[in-house]
Amino acid sequence: MSLSRRRFLETAAVSPMALGAAVDAKTGMPTRILGKTGARVSTVAFGCGSRFLMYKEEDKALEALNKALDLGITYVDTAFSYGNGRSEERVGKIMKTRRKEVWLATKVQERSYDGAMKIIEGSLKRLQTDQVDLLHIHALGDADDLKKAEEGALKALYKARDTKMARFIGVTCHSDPVVLKTALERHDFDCTQMALNAARVGMRNGKAGMEINDLMKDSFELIALPVARKKKMGVTAMKIFGQEGLVGKASVEKLIRYSLTLPVATAVLGMPKLEFLEENVRVAKAFQPLSKKEMQVLAGDLKLAKLEMDRFFADHVDA
Repeated sequence: MSLSRRRFLETAAVSPMALGAAVDAKTGMPTRILGKTGARVSTVAFGCGSRFLMYKEEDKALEALNKALDLGITYVDTAFSYGNGRSEERVGKIMKTRRKEVWLATKVQERSYDGAMKIIEGSLKRLQTDQVDLLHIHALGDADDLKKAEEGALKALYKARDTKMARFIGVTCHSDPVVLKTALERHDFDCTQMALNAARVGMRNGKAGMEINDLMKDSFELIALPVARKKKMGVTAMKIFGQEGLVGKASVEKLIRYSLTLPVATAVLGMPKLEFLEENVRVAKAFQPLSKKEMQVLAGDLKLAKLEMDRFFADHVDA
């Protein structure tokens, strides 16, 4: 067995029980522990990015978020760059009355210290709270981007954590697992959010080979996820559907199950329609992990899609 394949199987083999899996007695929603934060969160999270902004009427957007909370979703993921604050403003209208029910995460795309602090202060106002649970550096790019973040935004995040503006800090990435690995190894992050889907999204250059072992070598799953696990970080999966690029190539249920079989606490899902929300919650509540064999087969079936995904996410703007 090759080293890459063996490492893949080791990564995929973590039982949900090892992540503190439990079921909320009131809603029936499965929950897991978010790494060293010790927080218990729902296994699906409500993504408030571009799909949330597809609700053109604000009352419909607020209805969807309220329904998500009623169904047992406790993790809400937003960012200033989602509509230049519009997503945060919408979320804030719900947080005004339901803040205690929610694990609230937002993100900072500015790389300078002053720029990041300005965004953070504005986010708290828009979200109508004096503290977020998790504050991420948003969409880490290449090595140069990491250097800029280290020189400015990262210091702002440490300041925010020290002054209780944020309980915990993290970093997100969808374009380069090697750069994310470096960031996780170097710095004191509590959490991380990365692209973890059955197409094995990975390197920016999109030059992955066509063999399944080659596909494994350049994915977040193999490169960055083990570092997060070793450091006991809370891990959140994103890009489960590859911005819809994987929908139709595999069932929604299989795509969600793949990501939730990995050692993650939750998967952030965009839900631009109430029927999508209901279906995603149904899958989460009926979740059964895929076997190692099922994961290998699904990844193999999507190897052509991986090449498309790698190229797409190399230039994708998470907004």
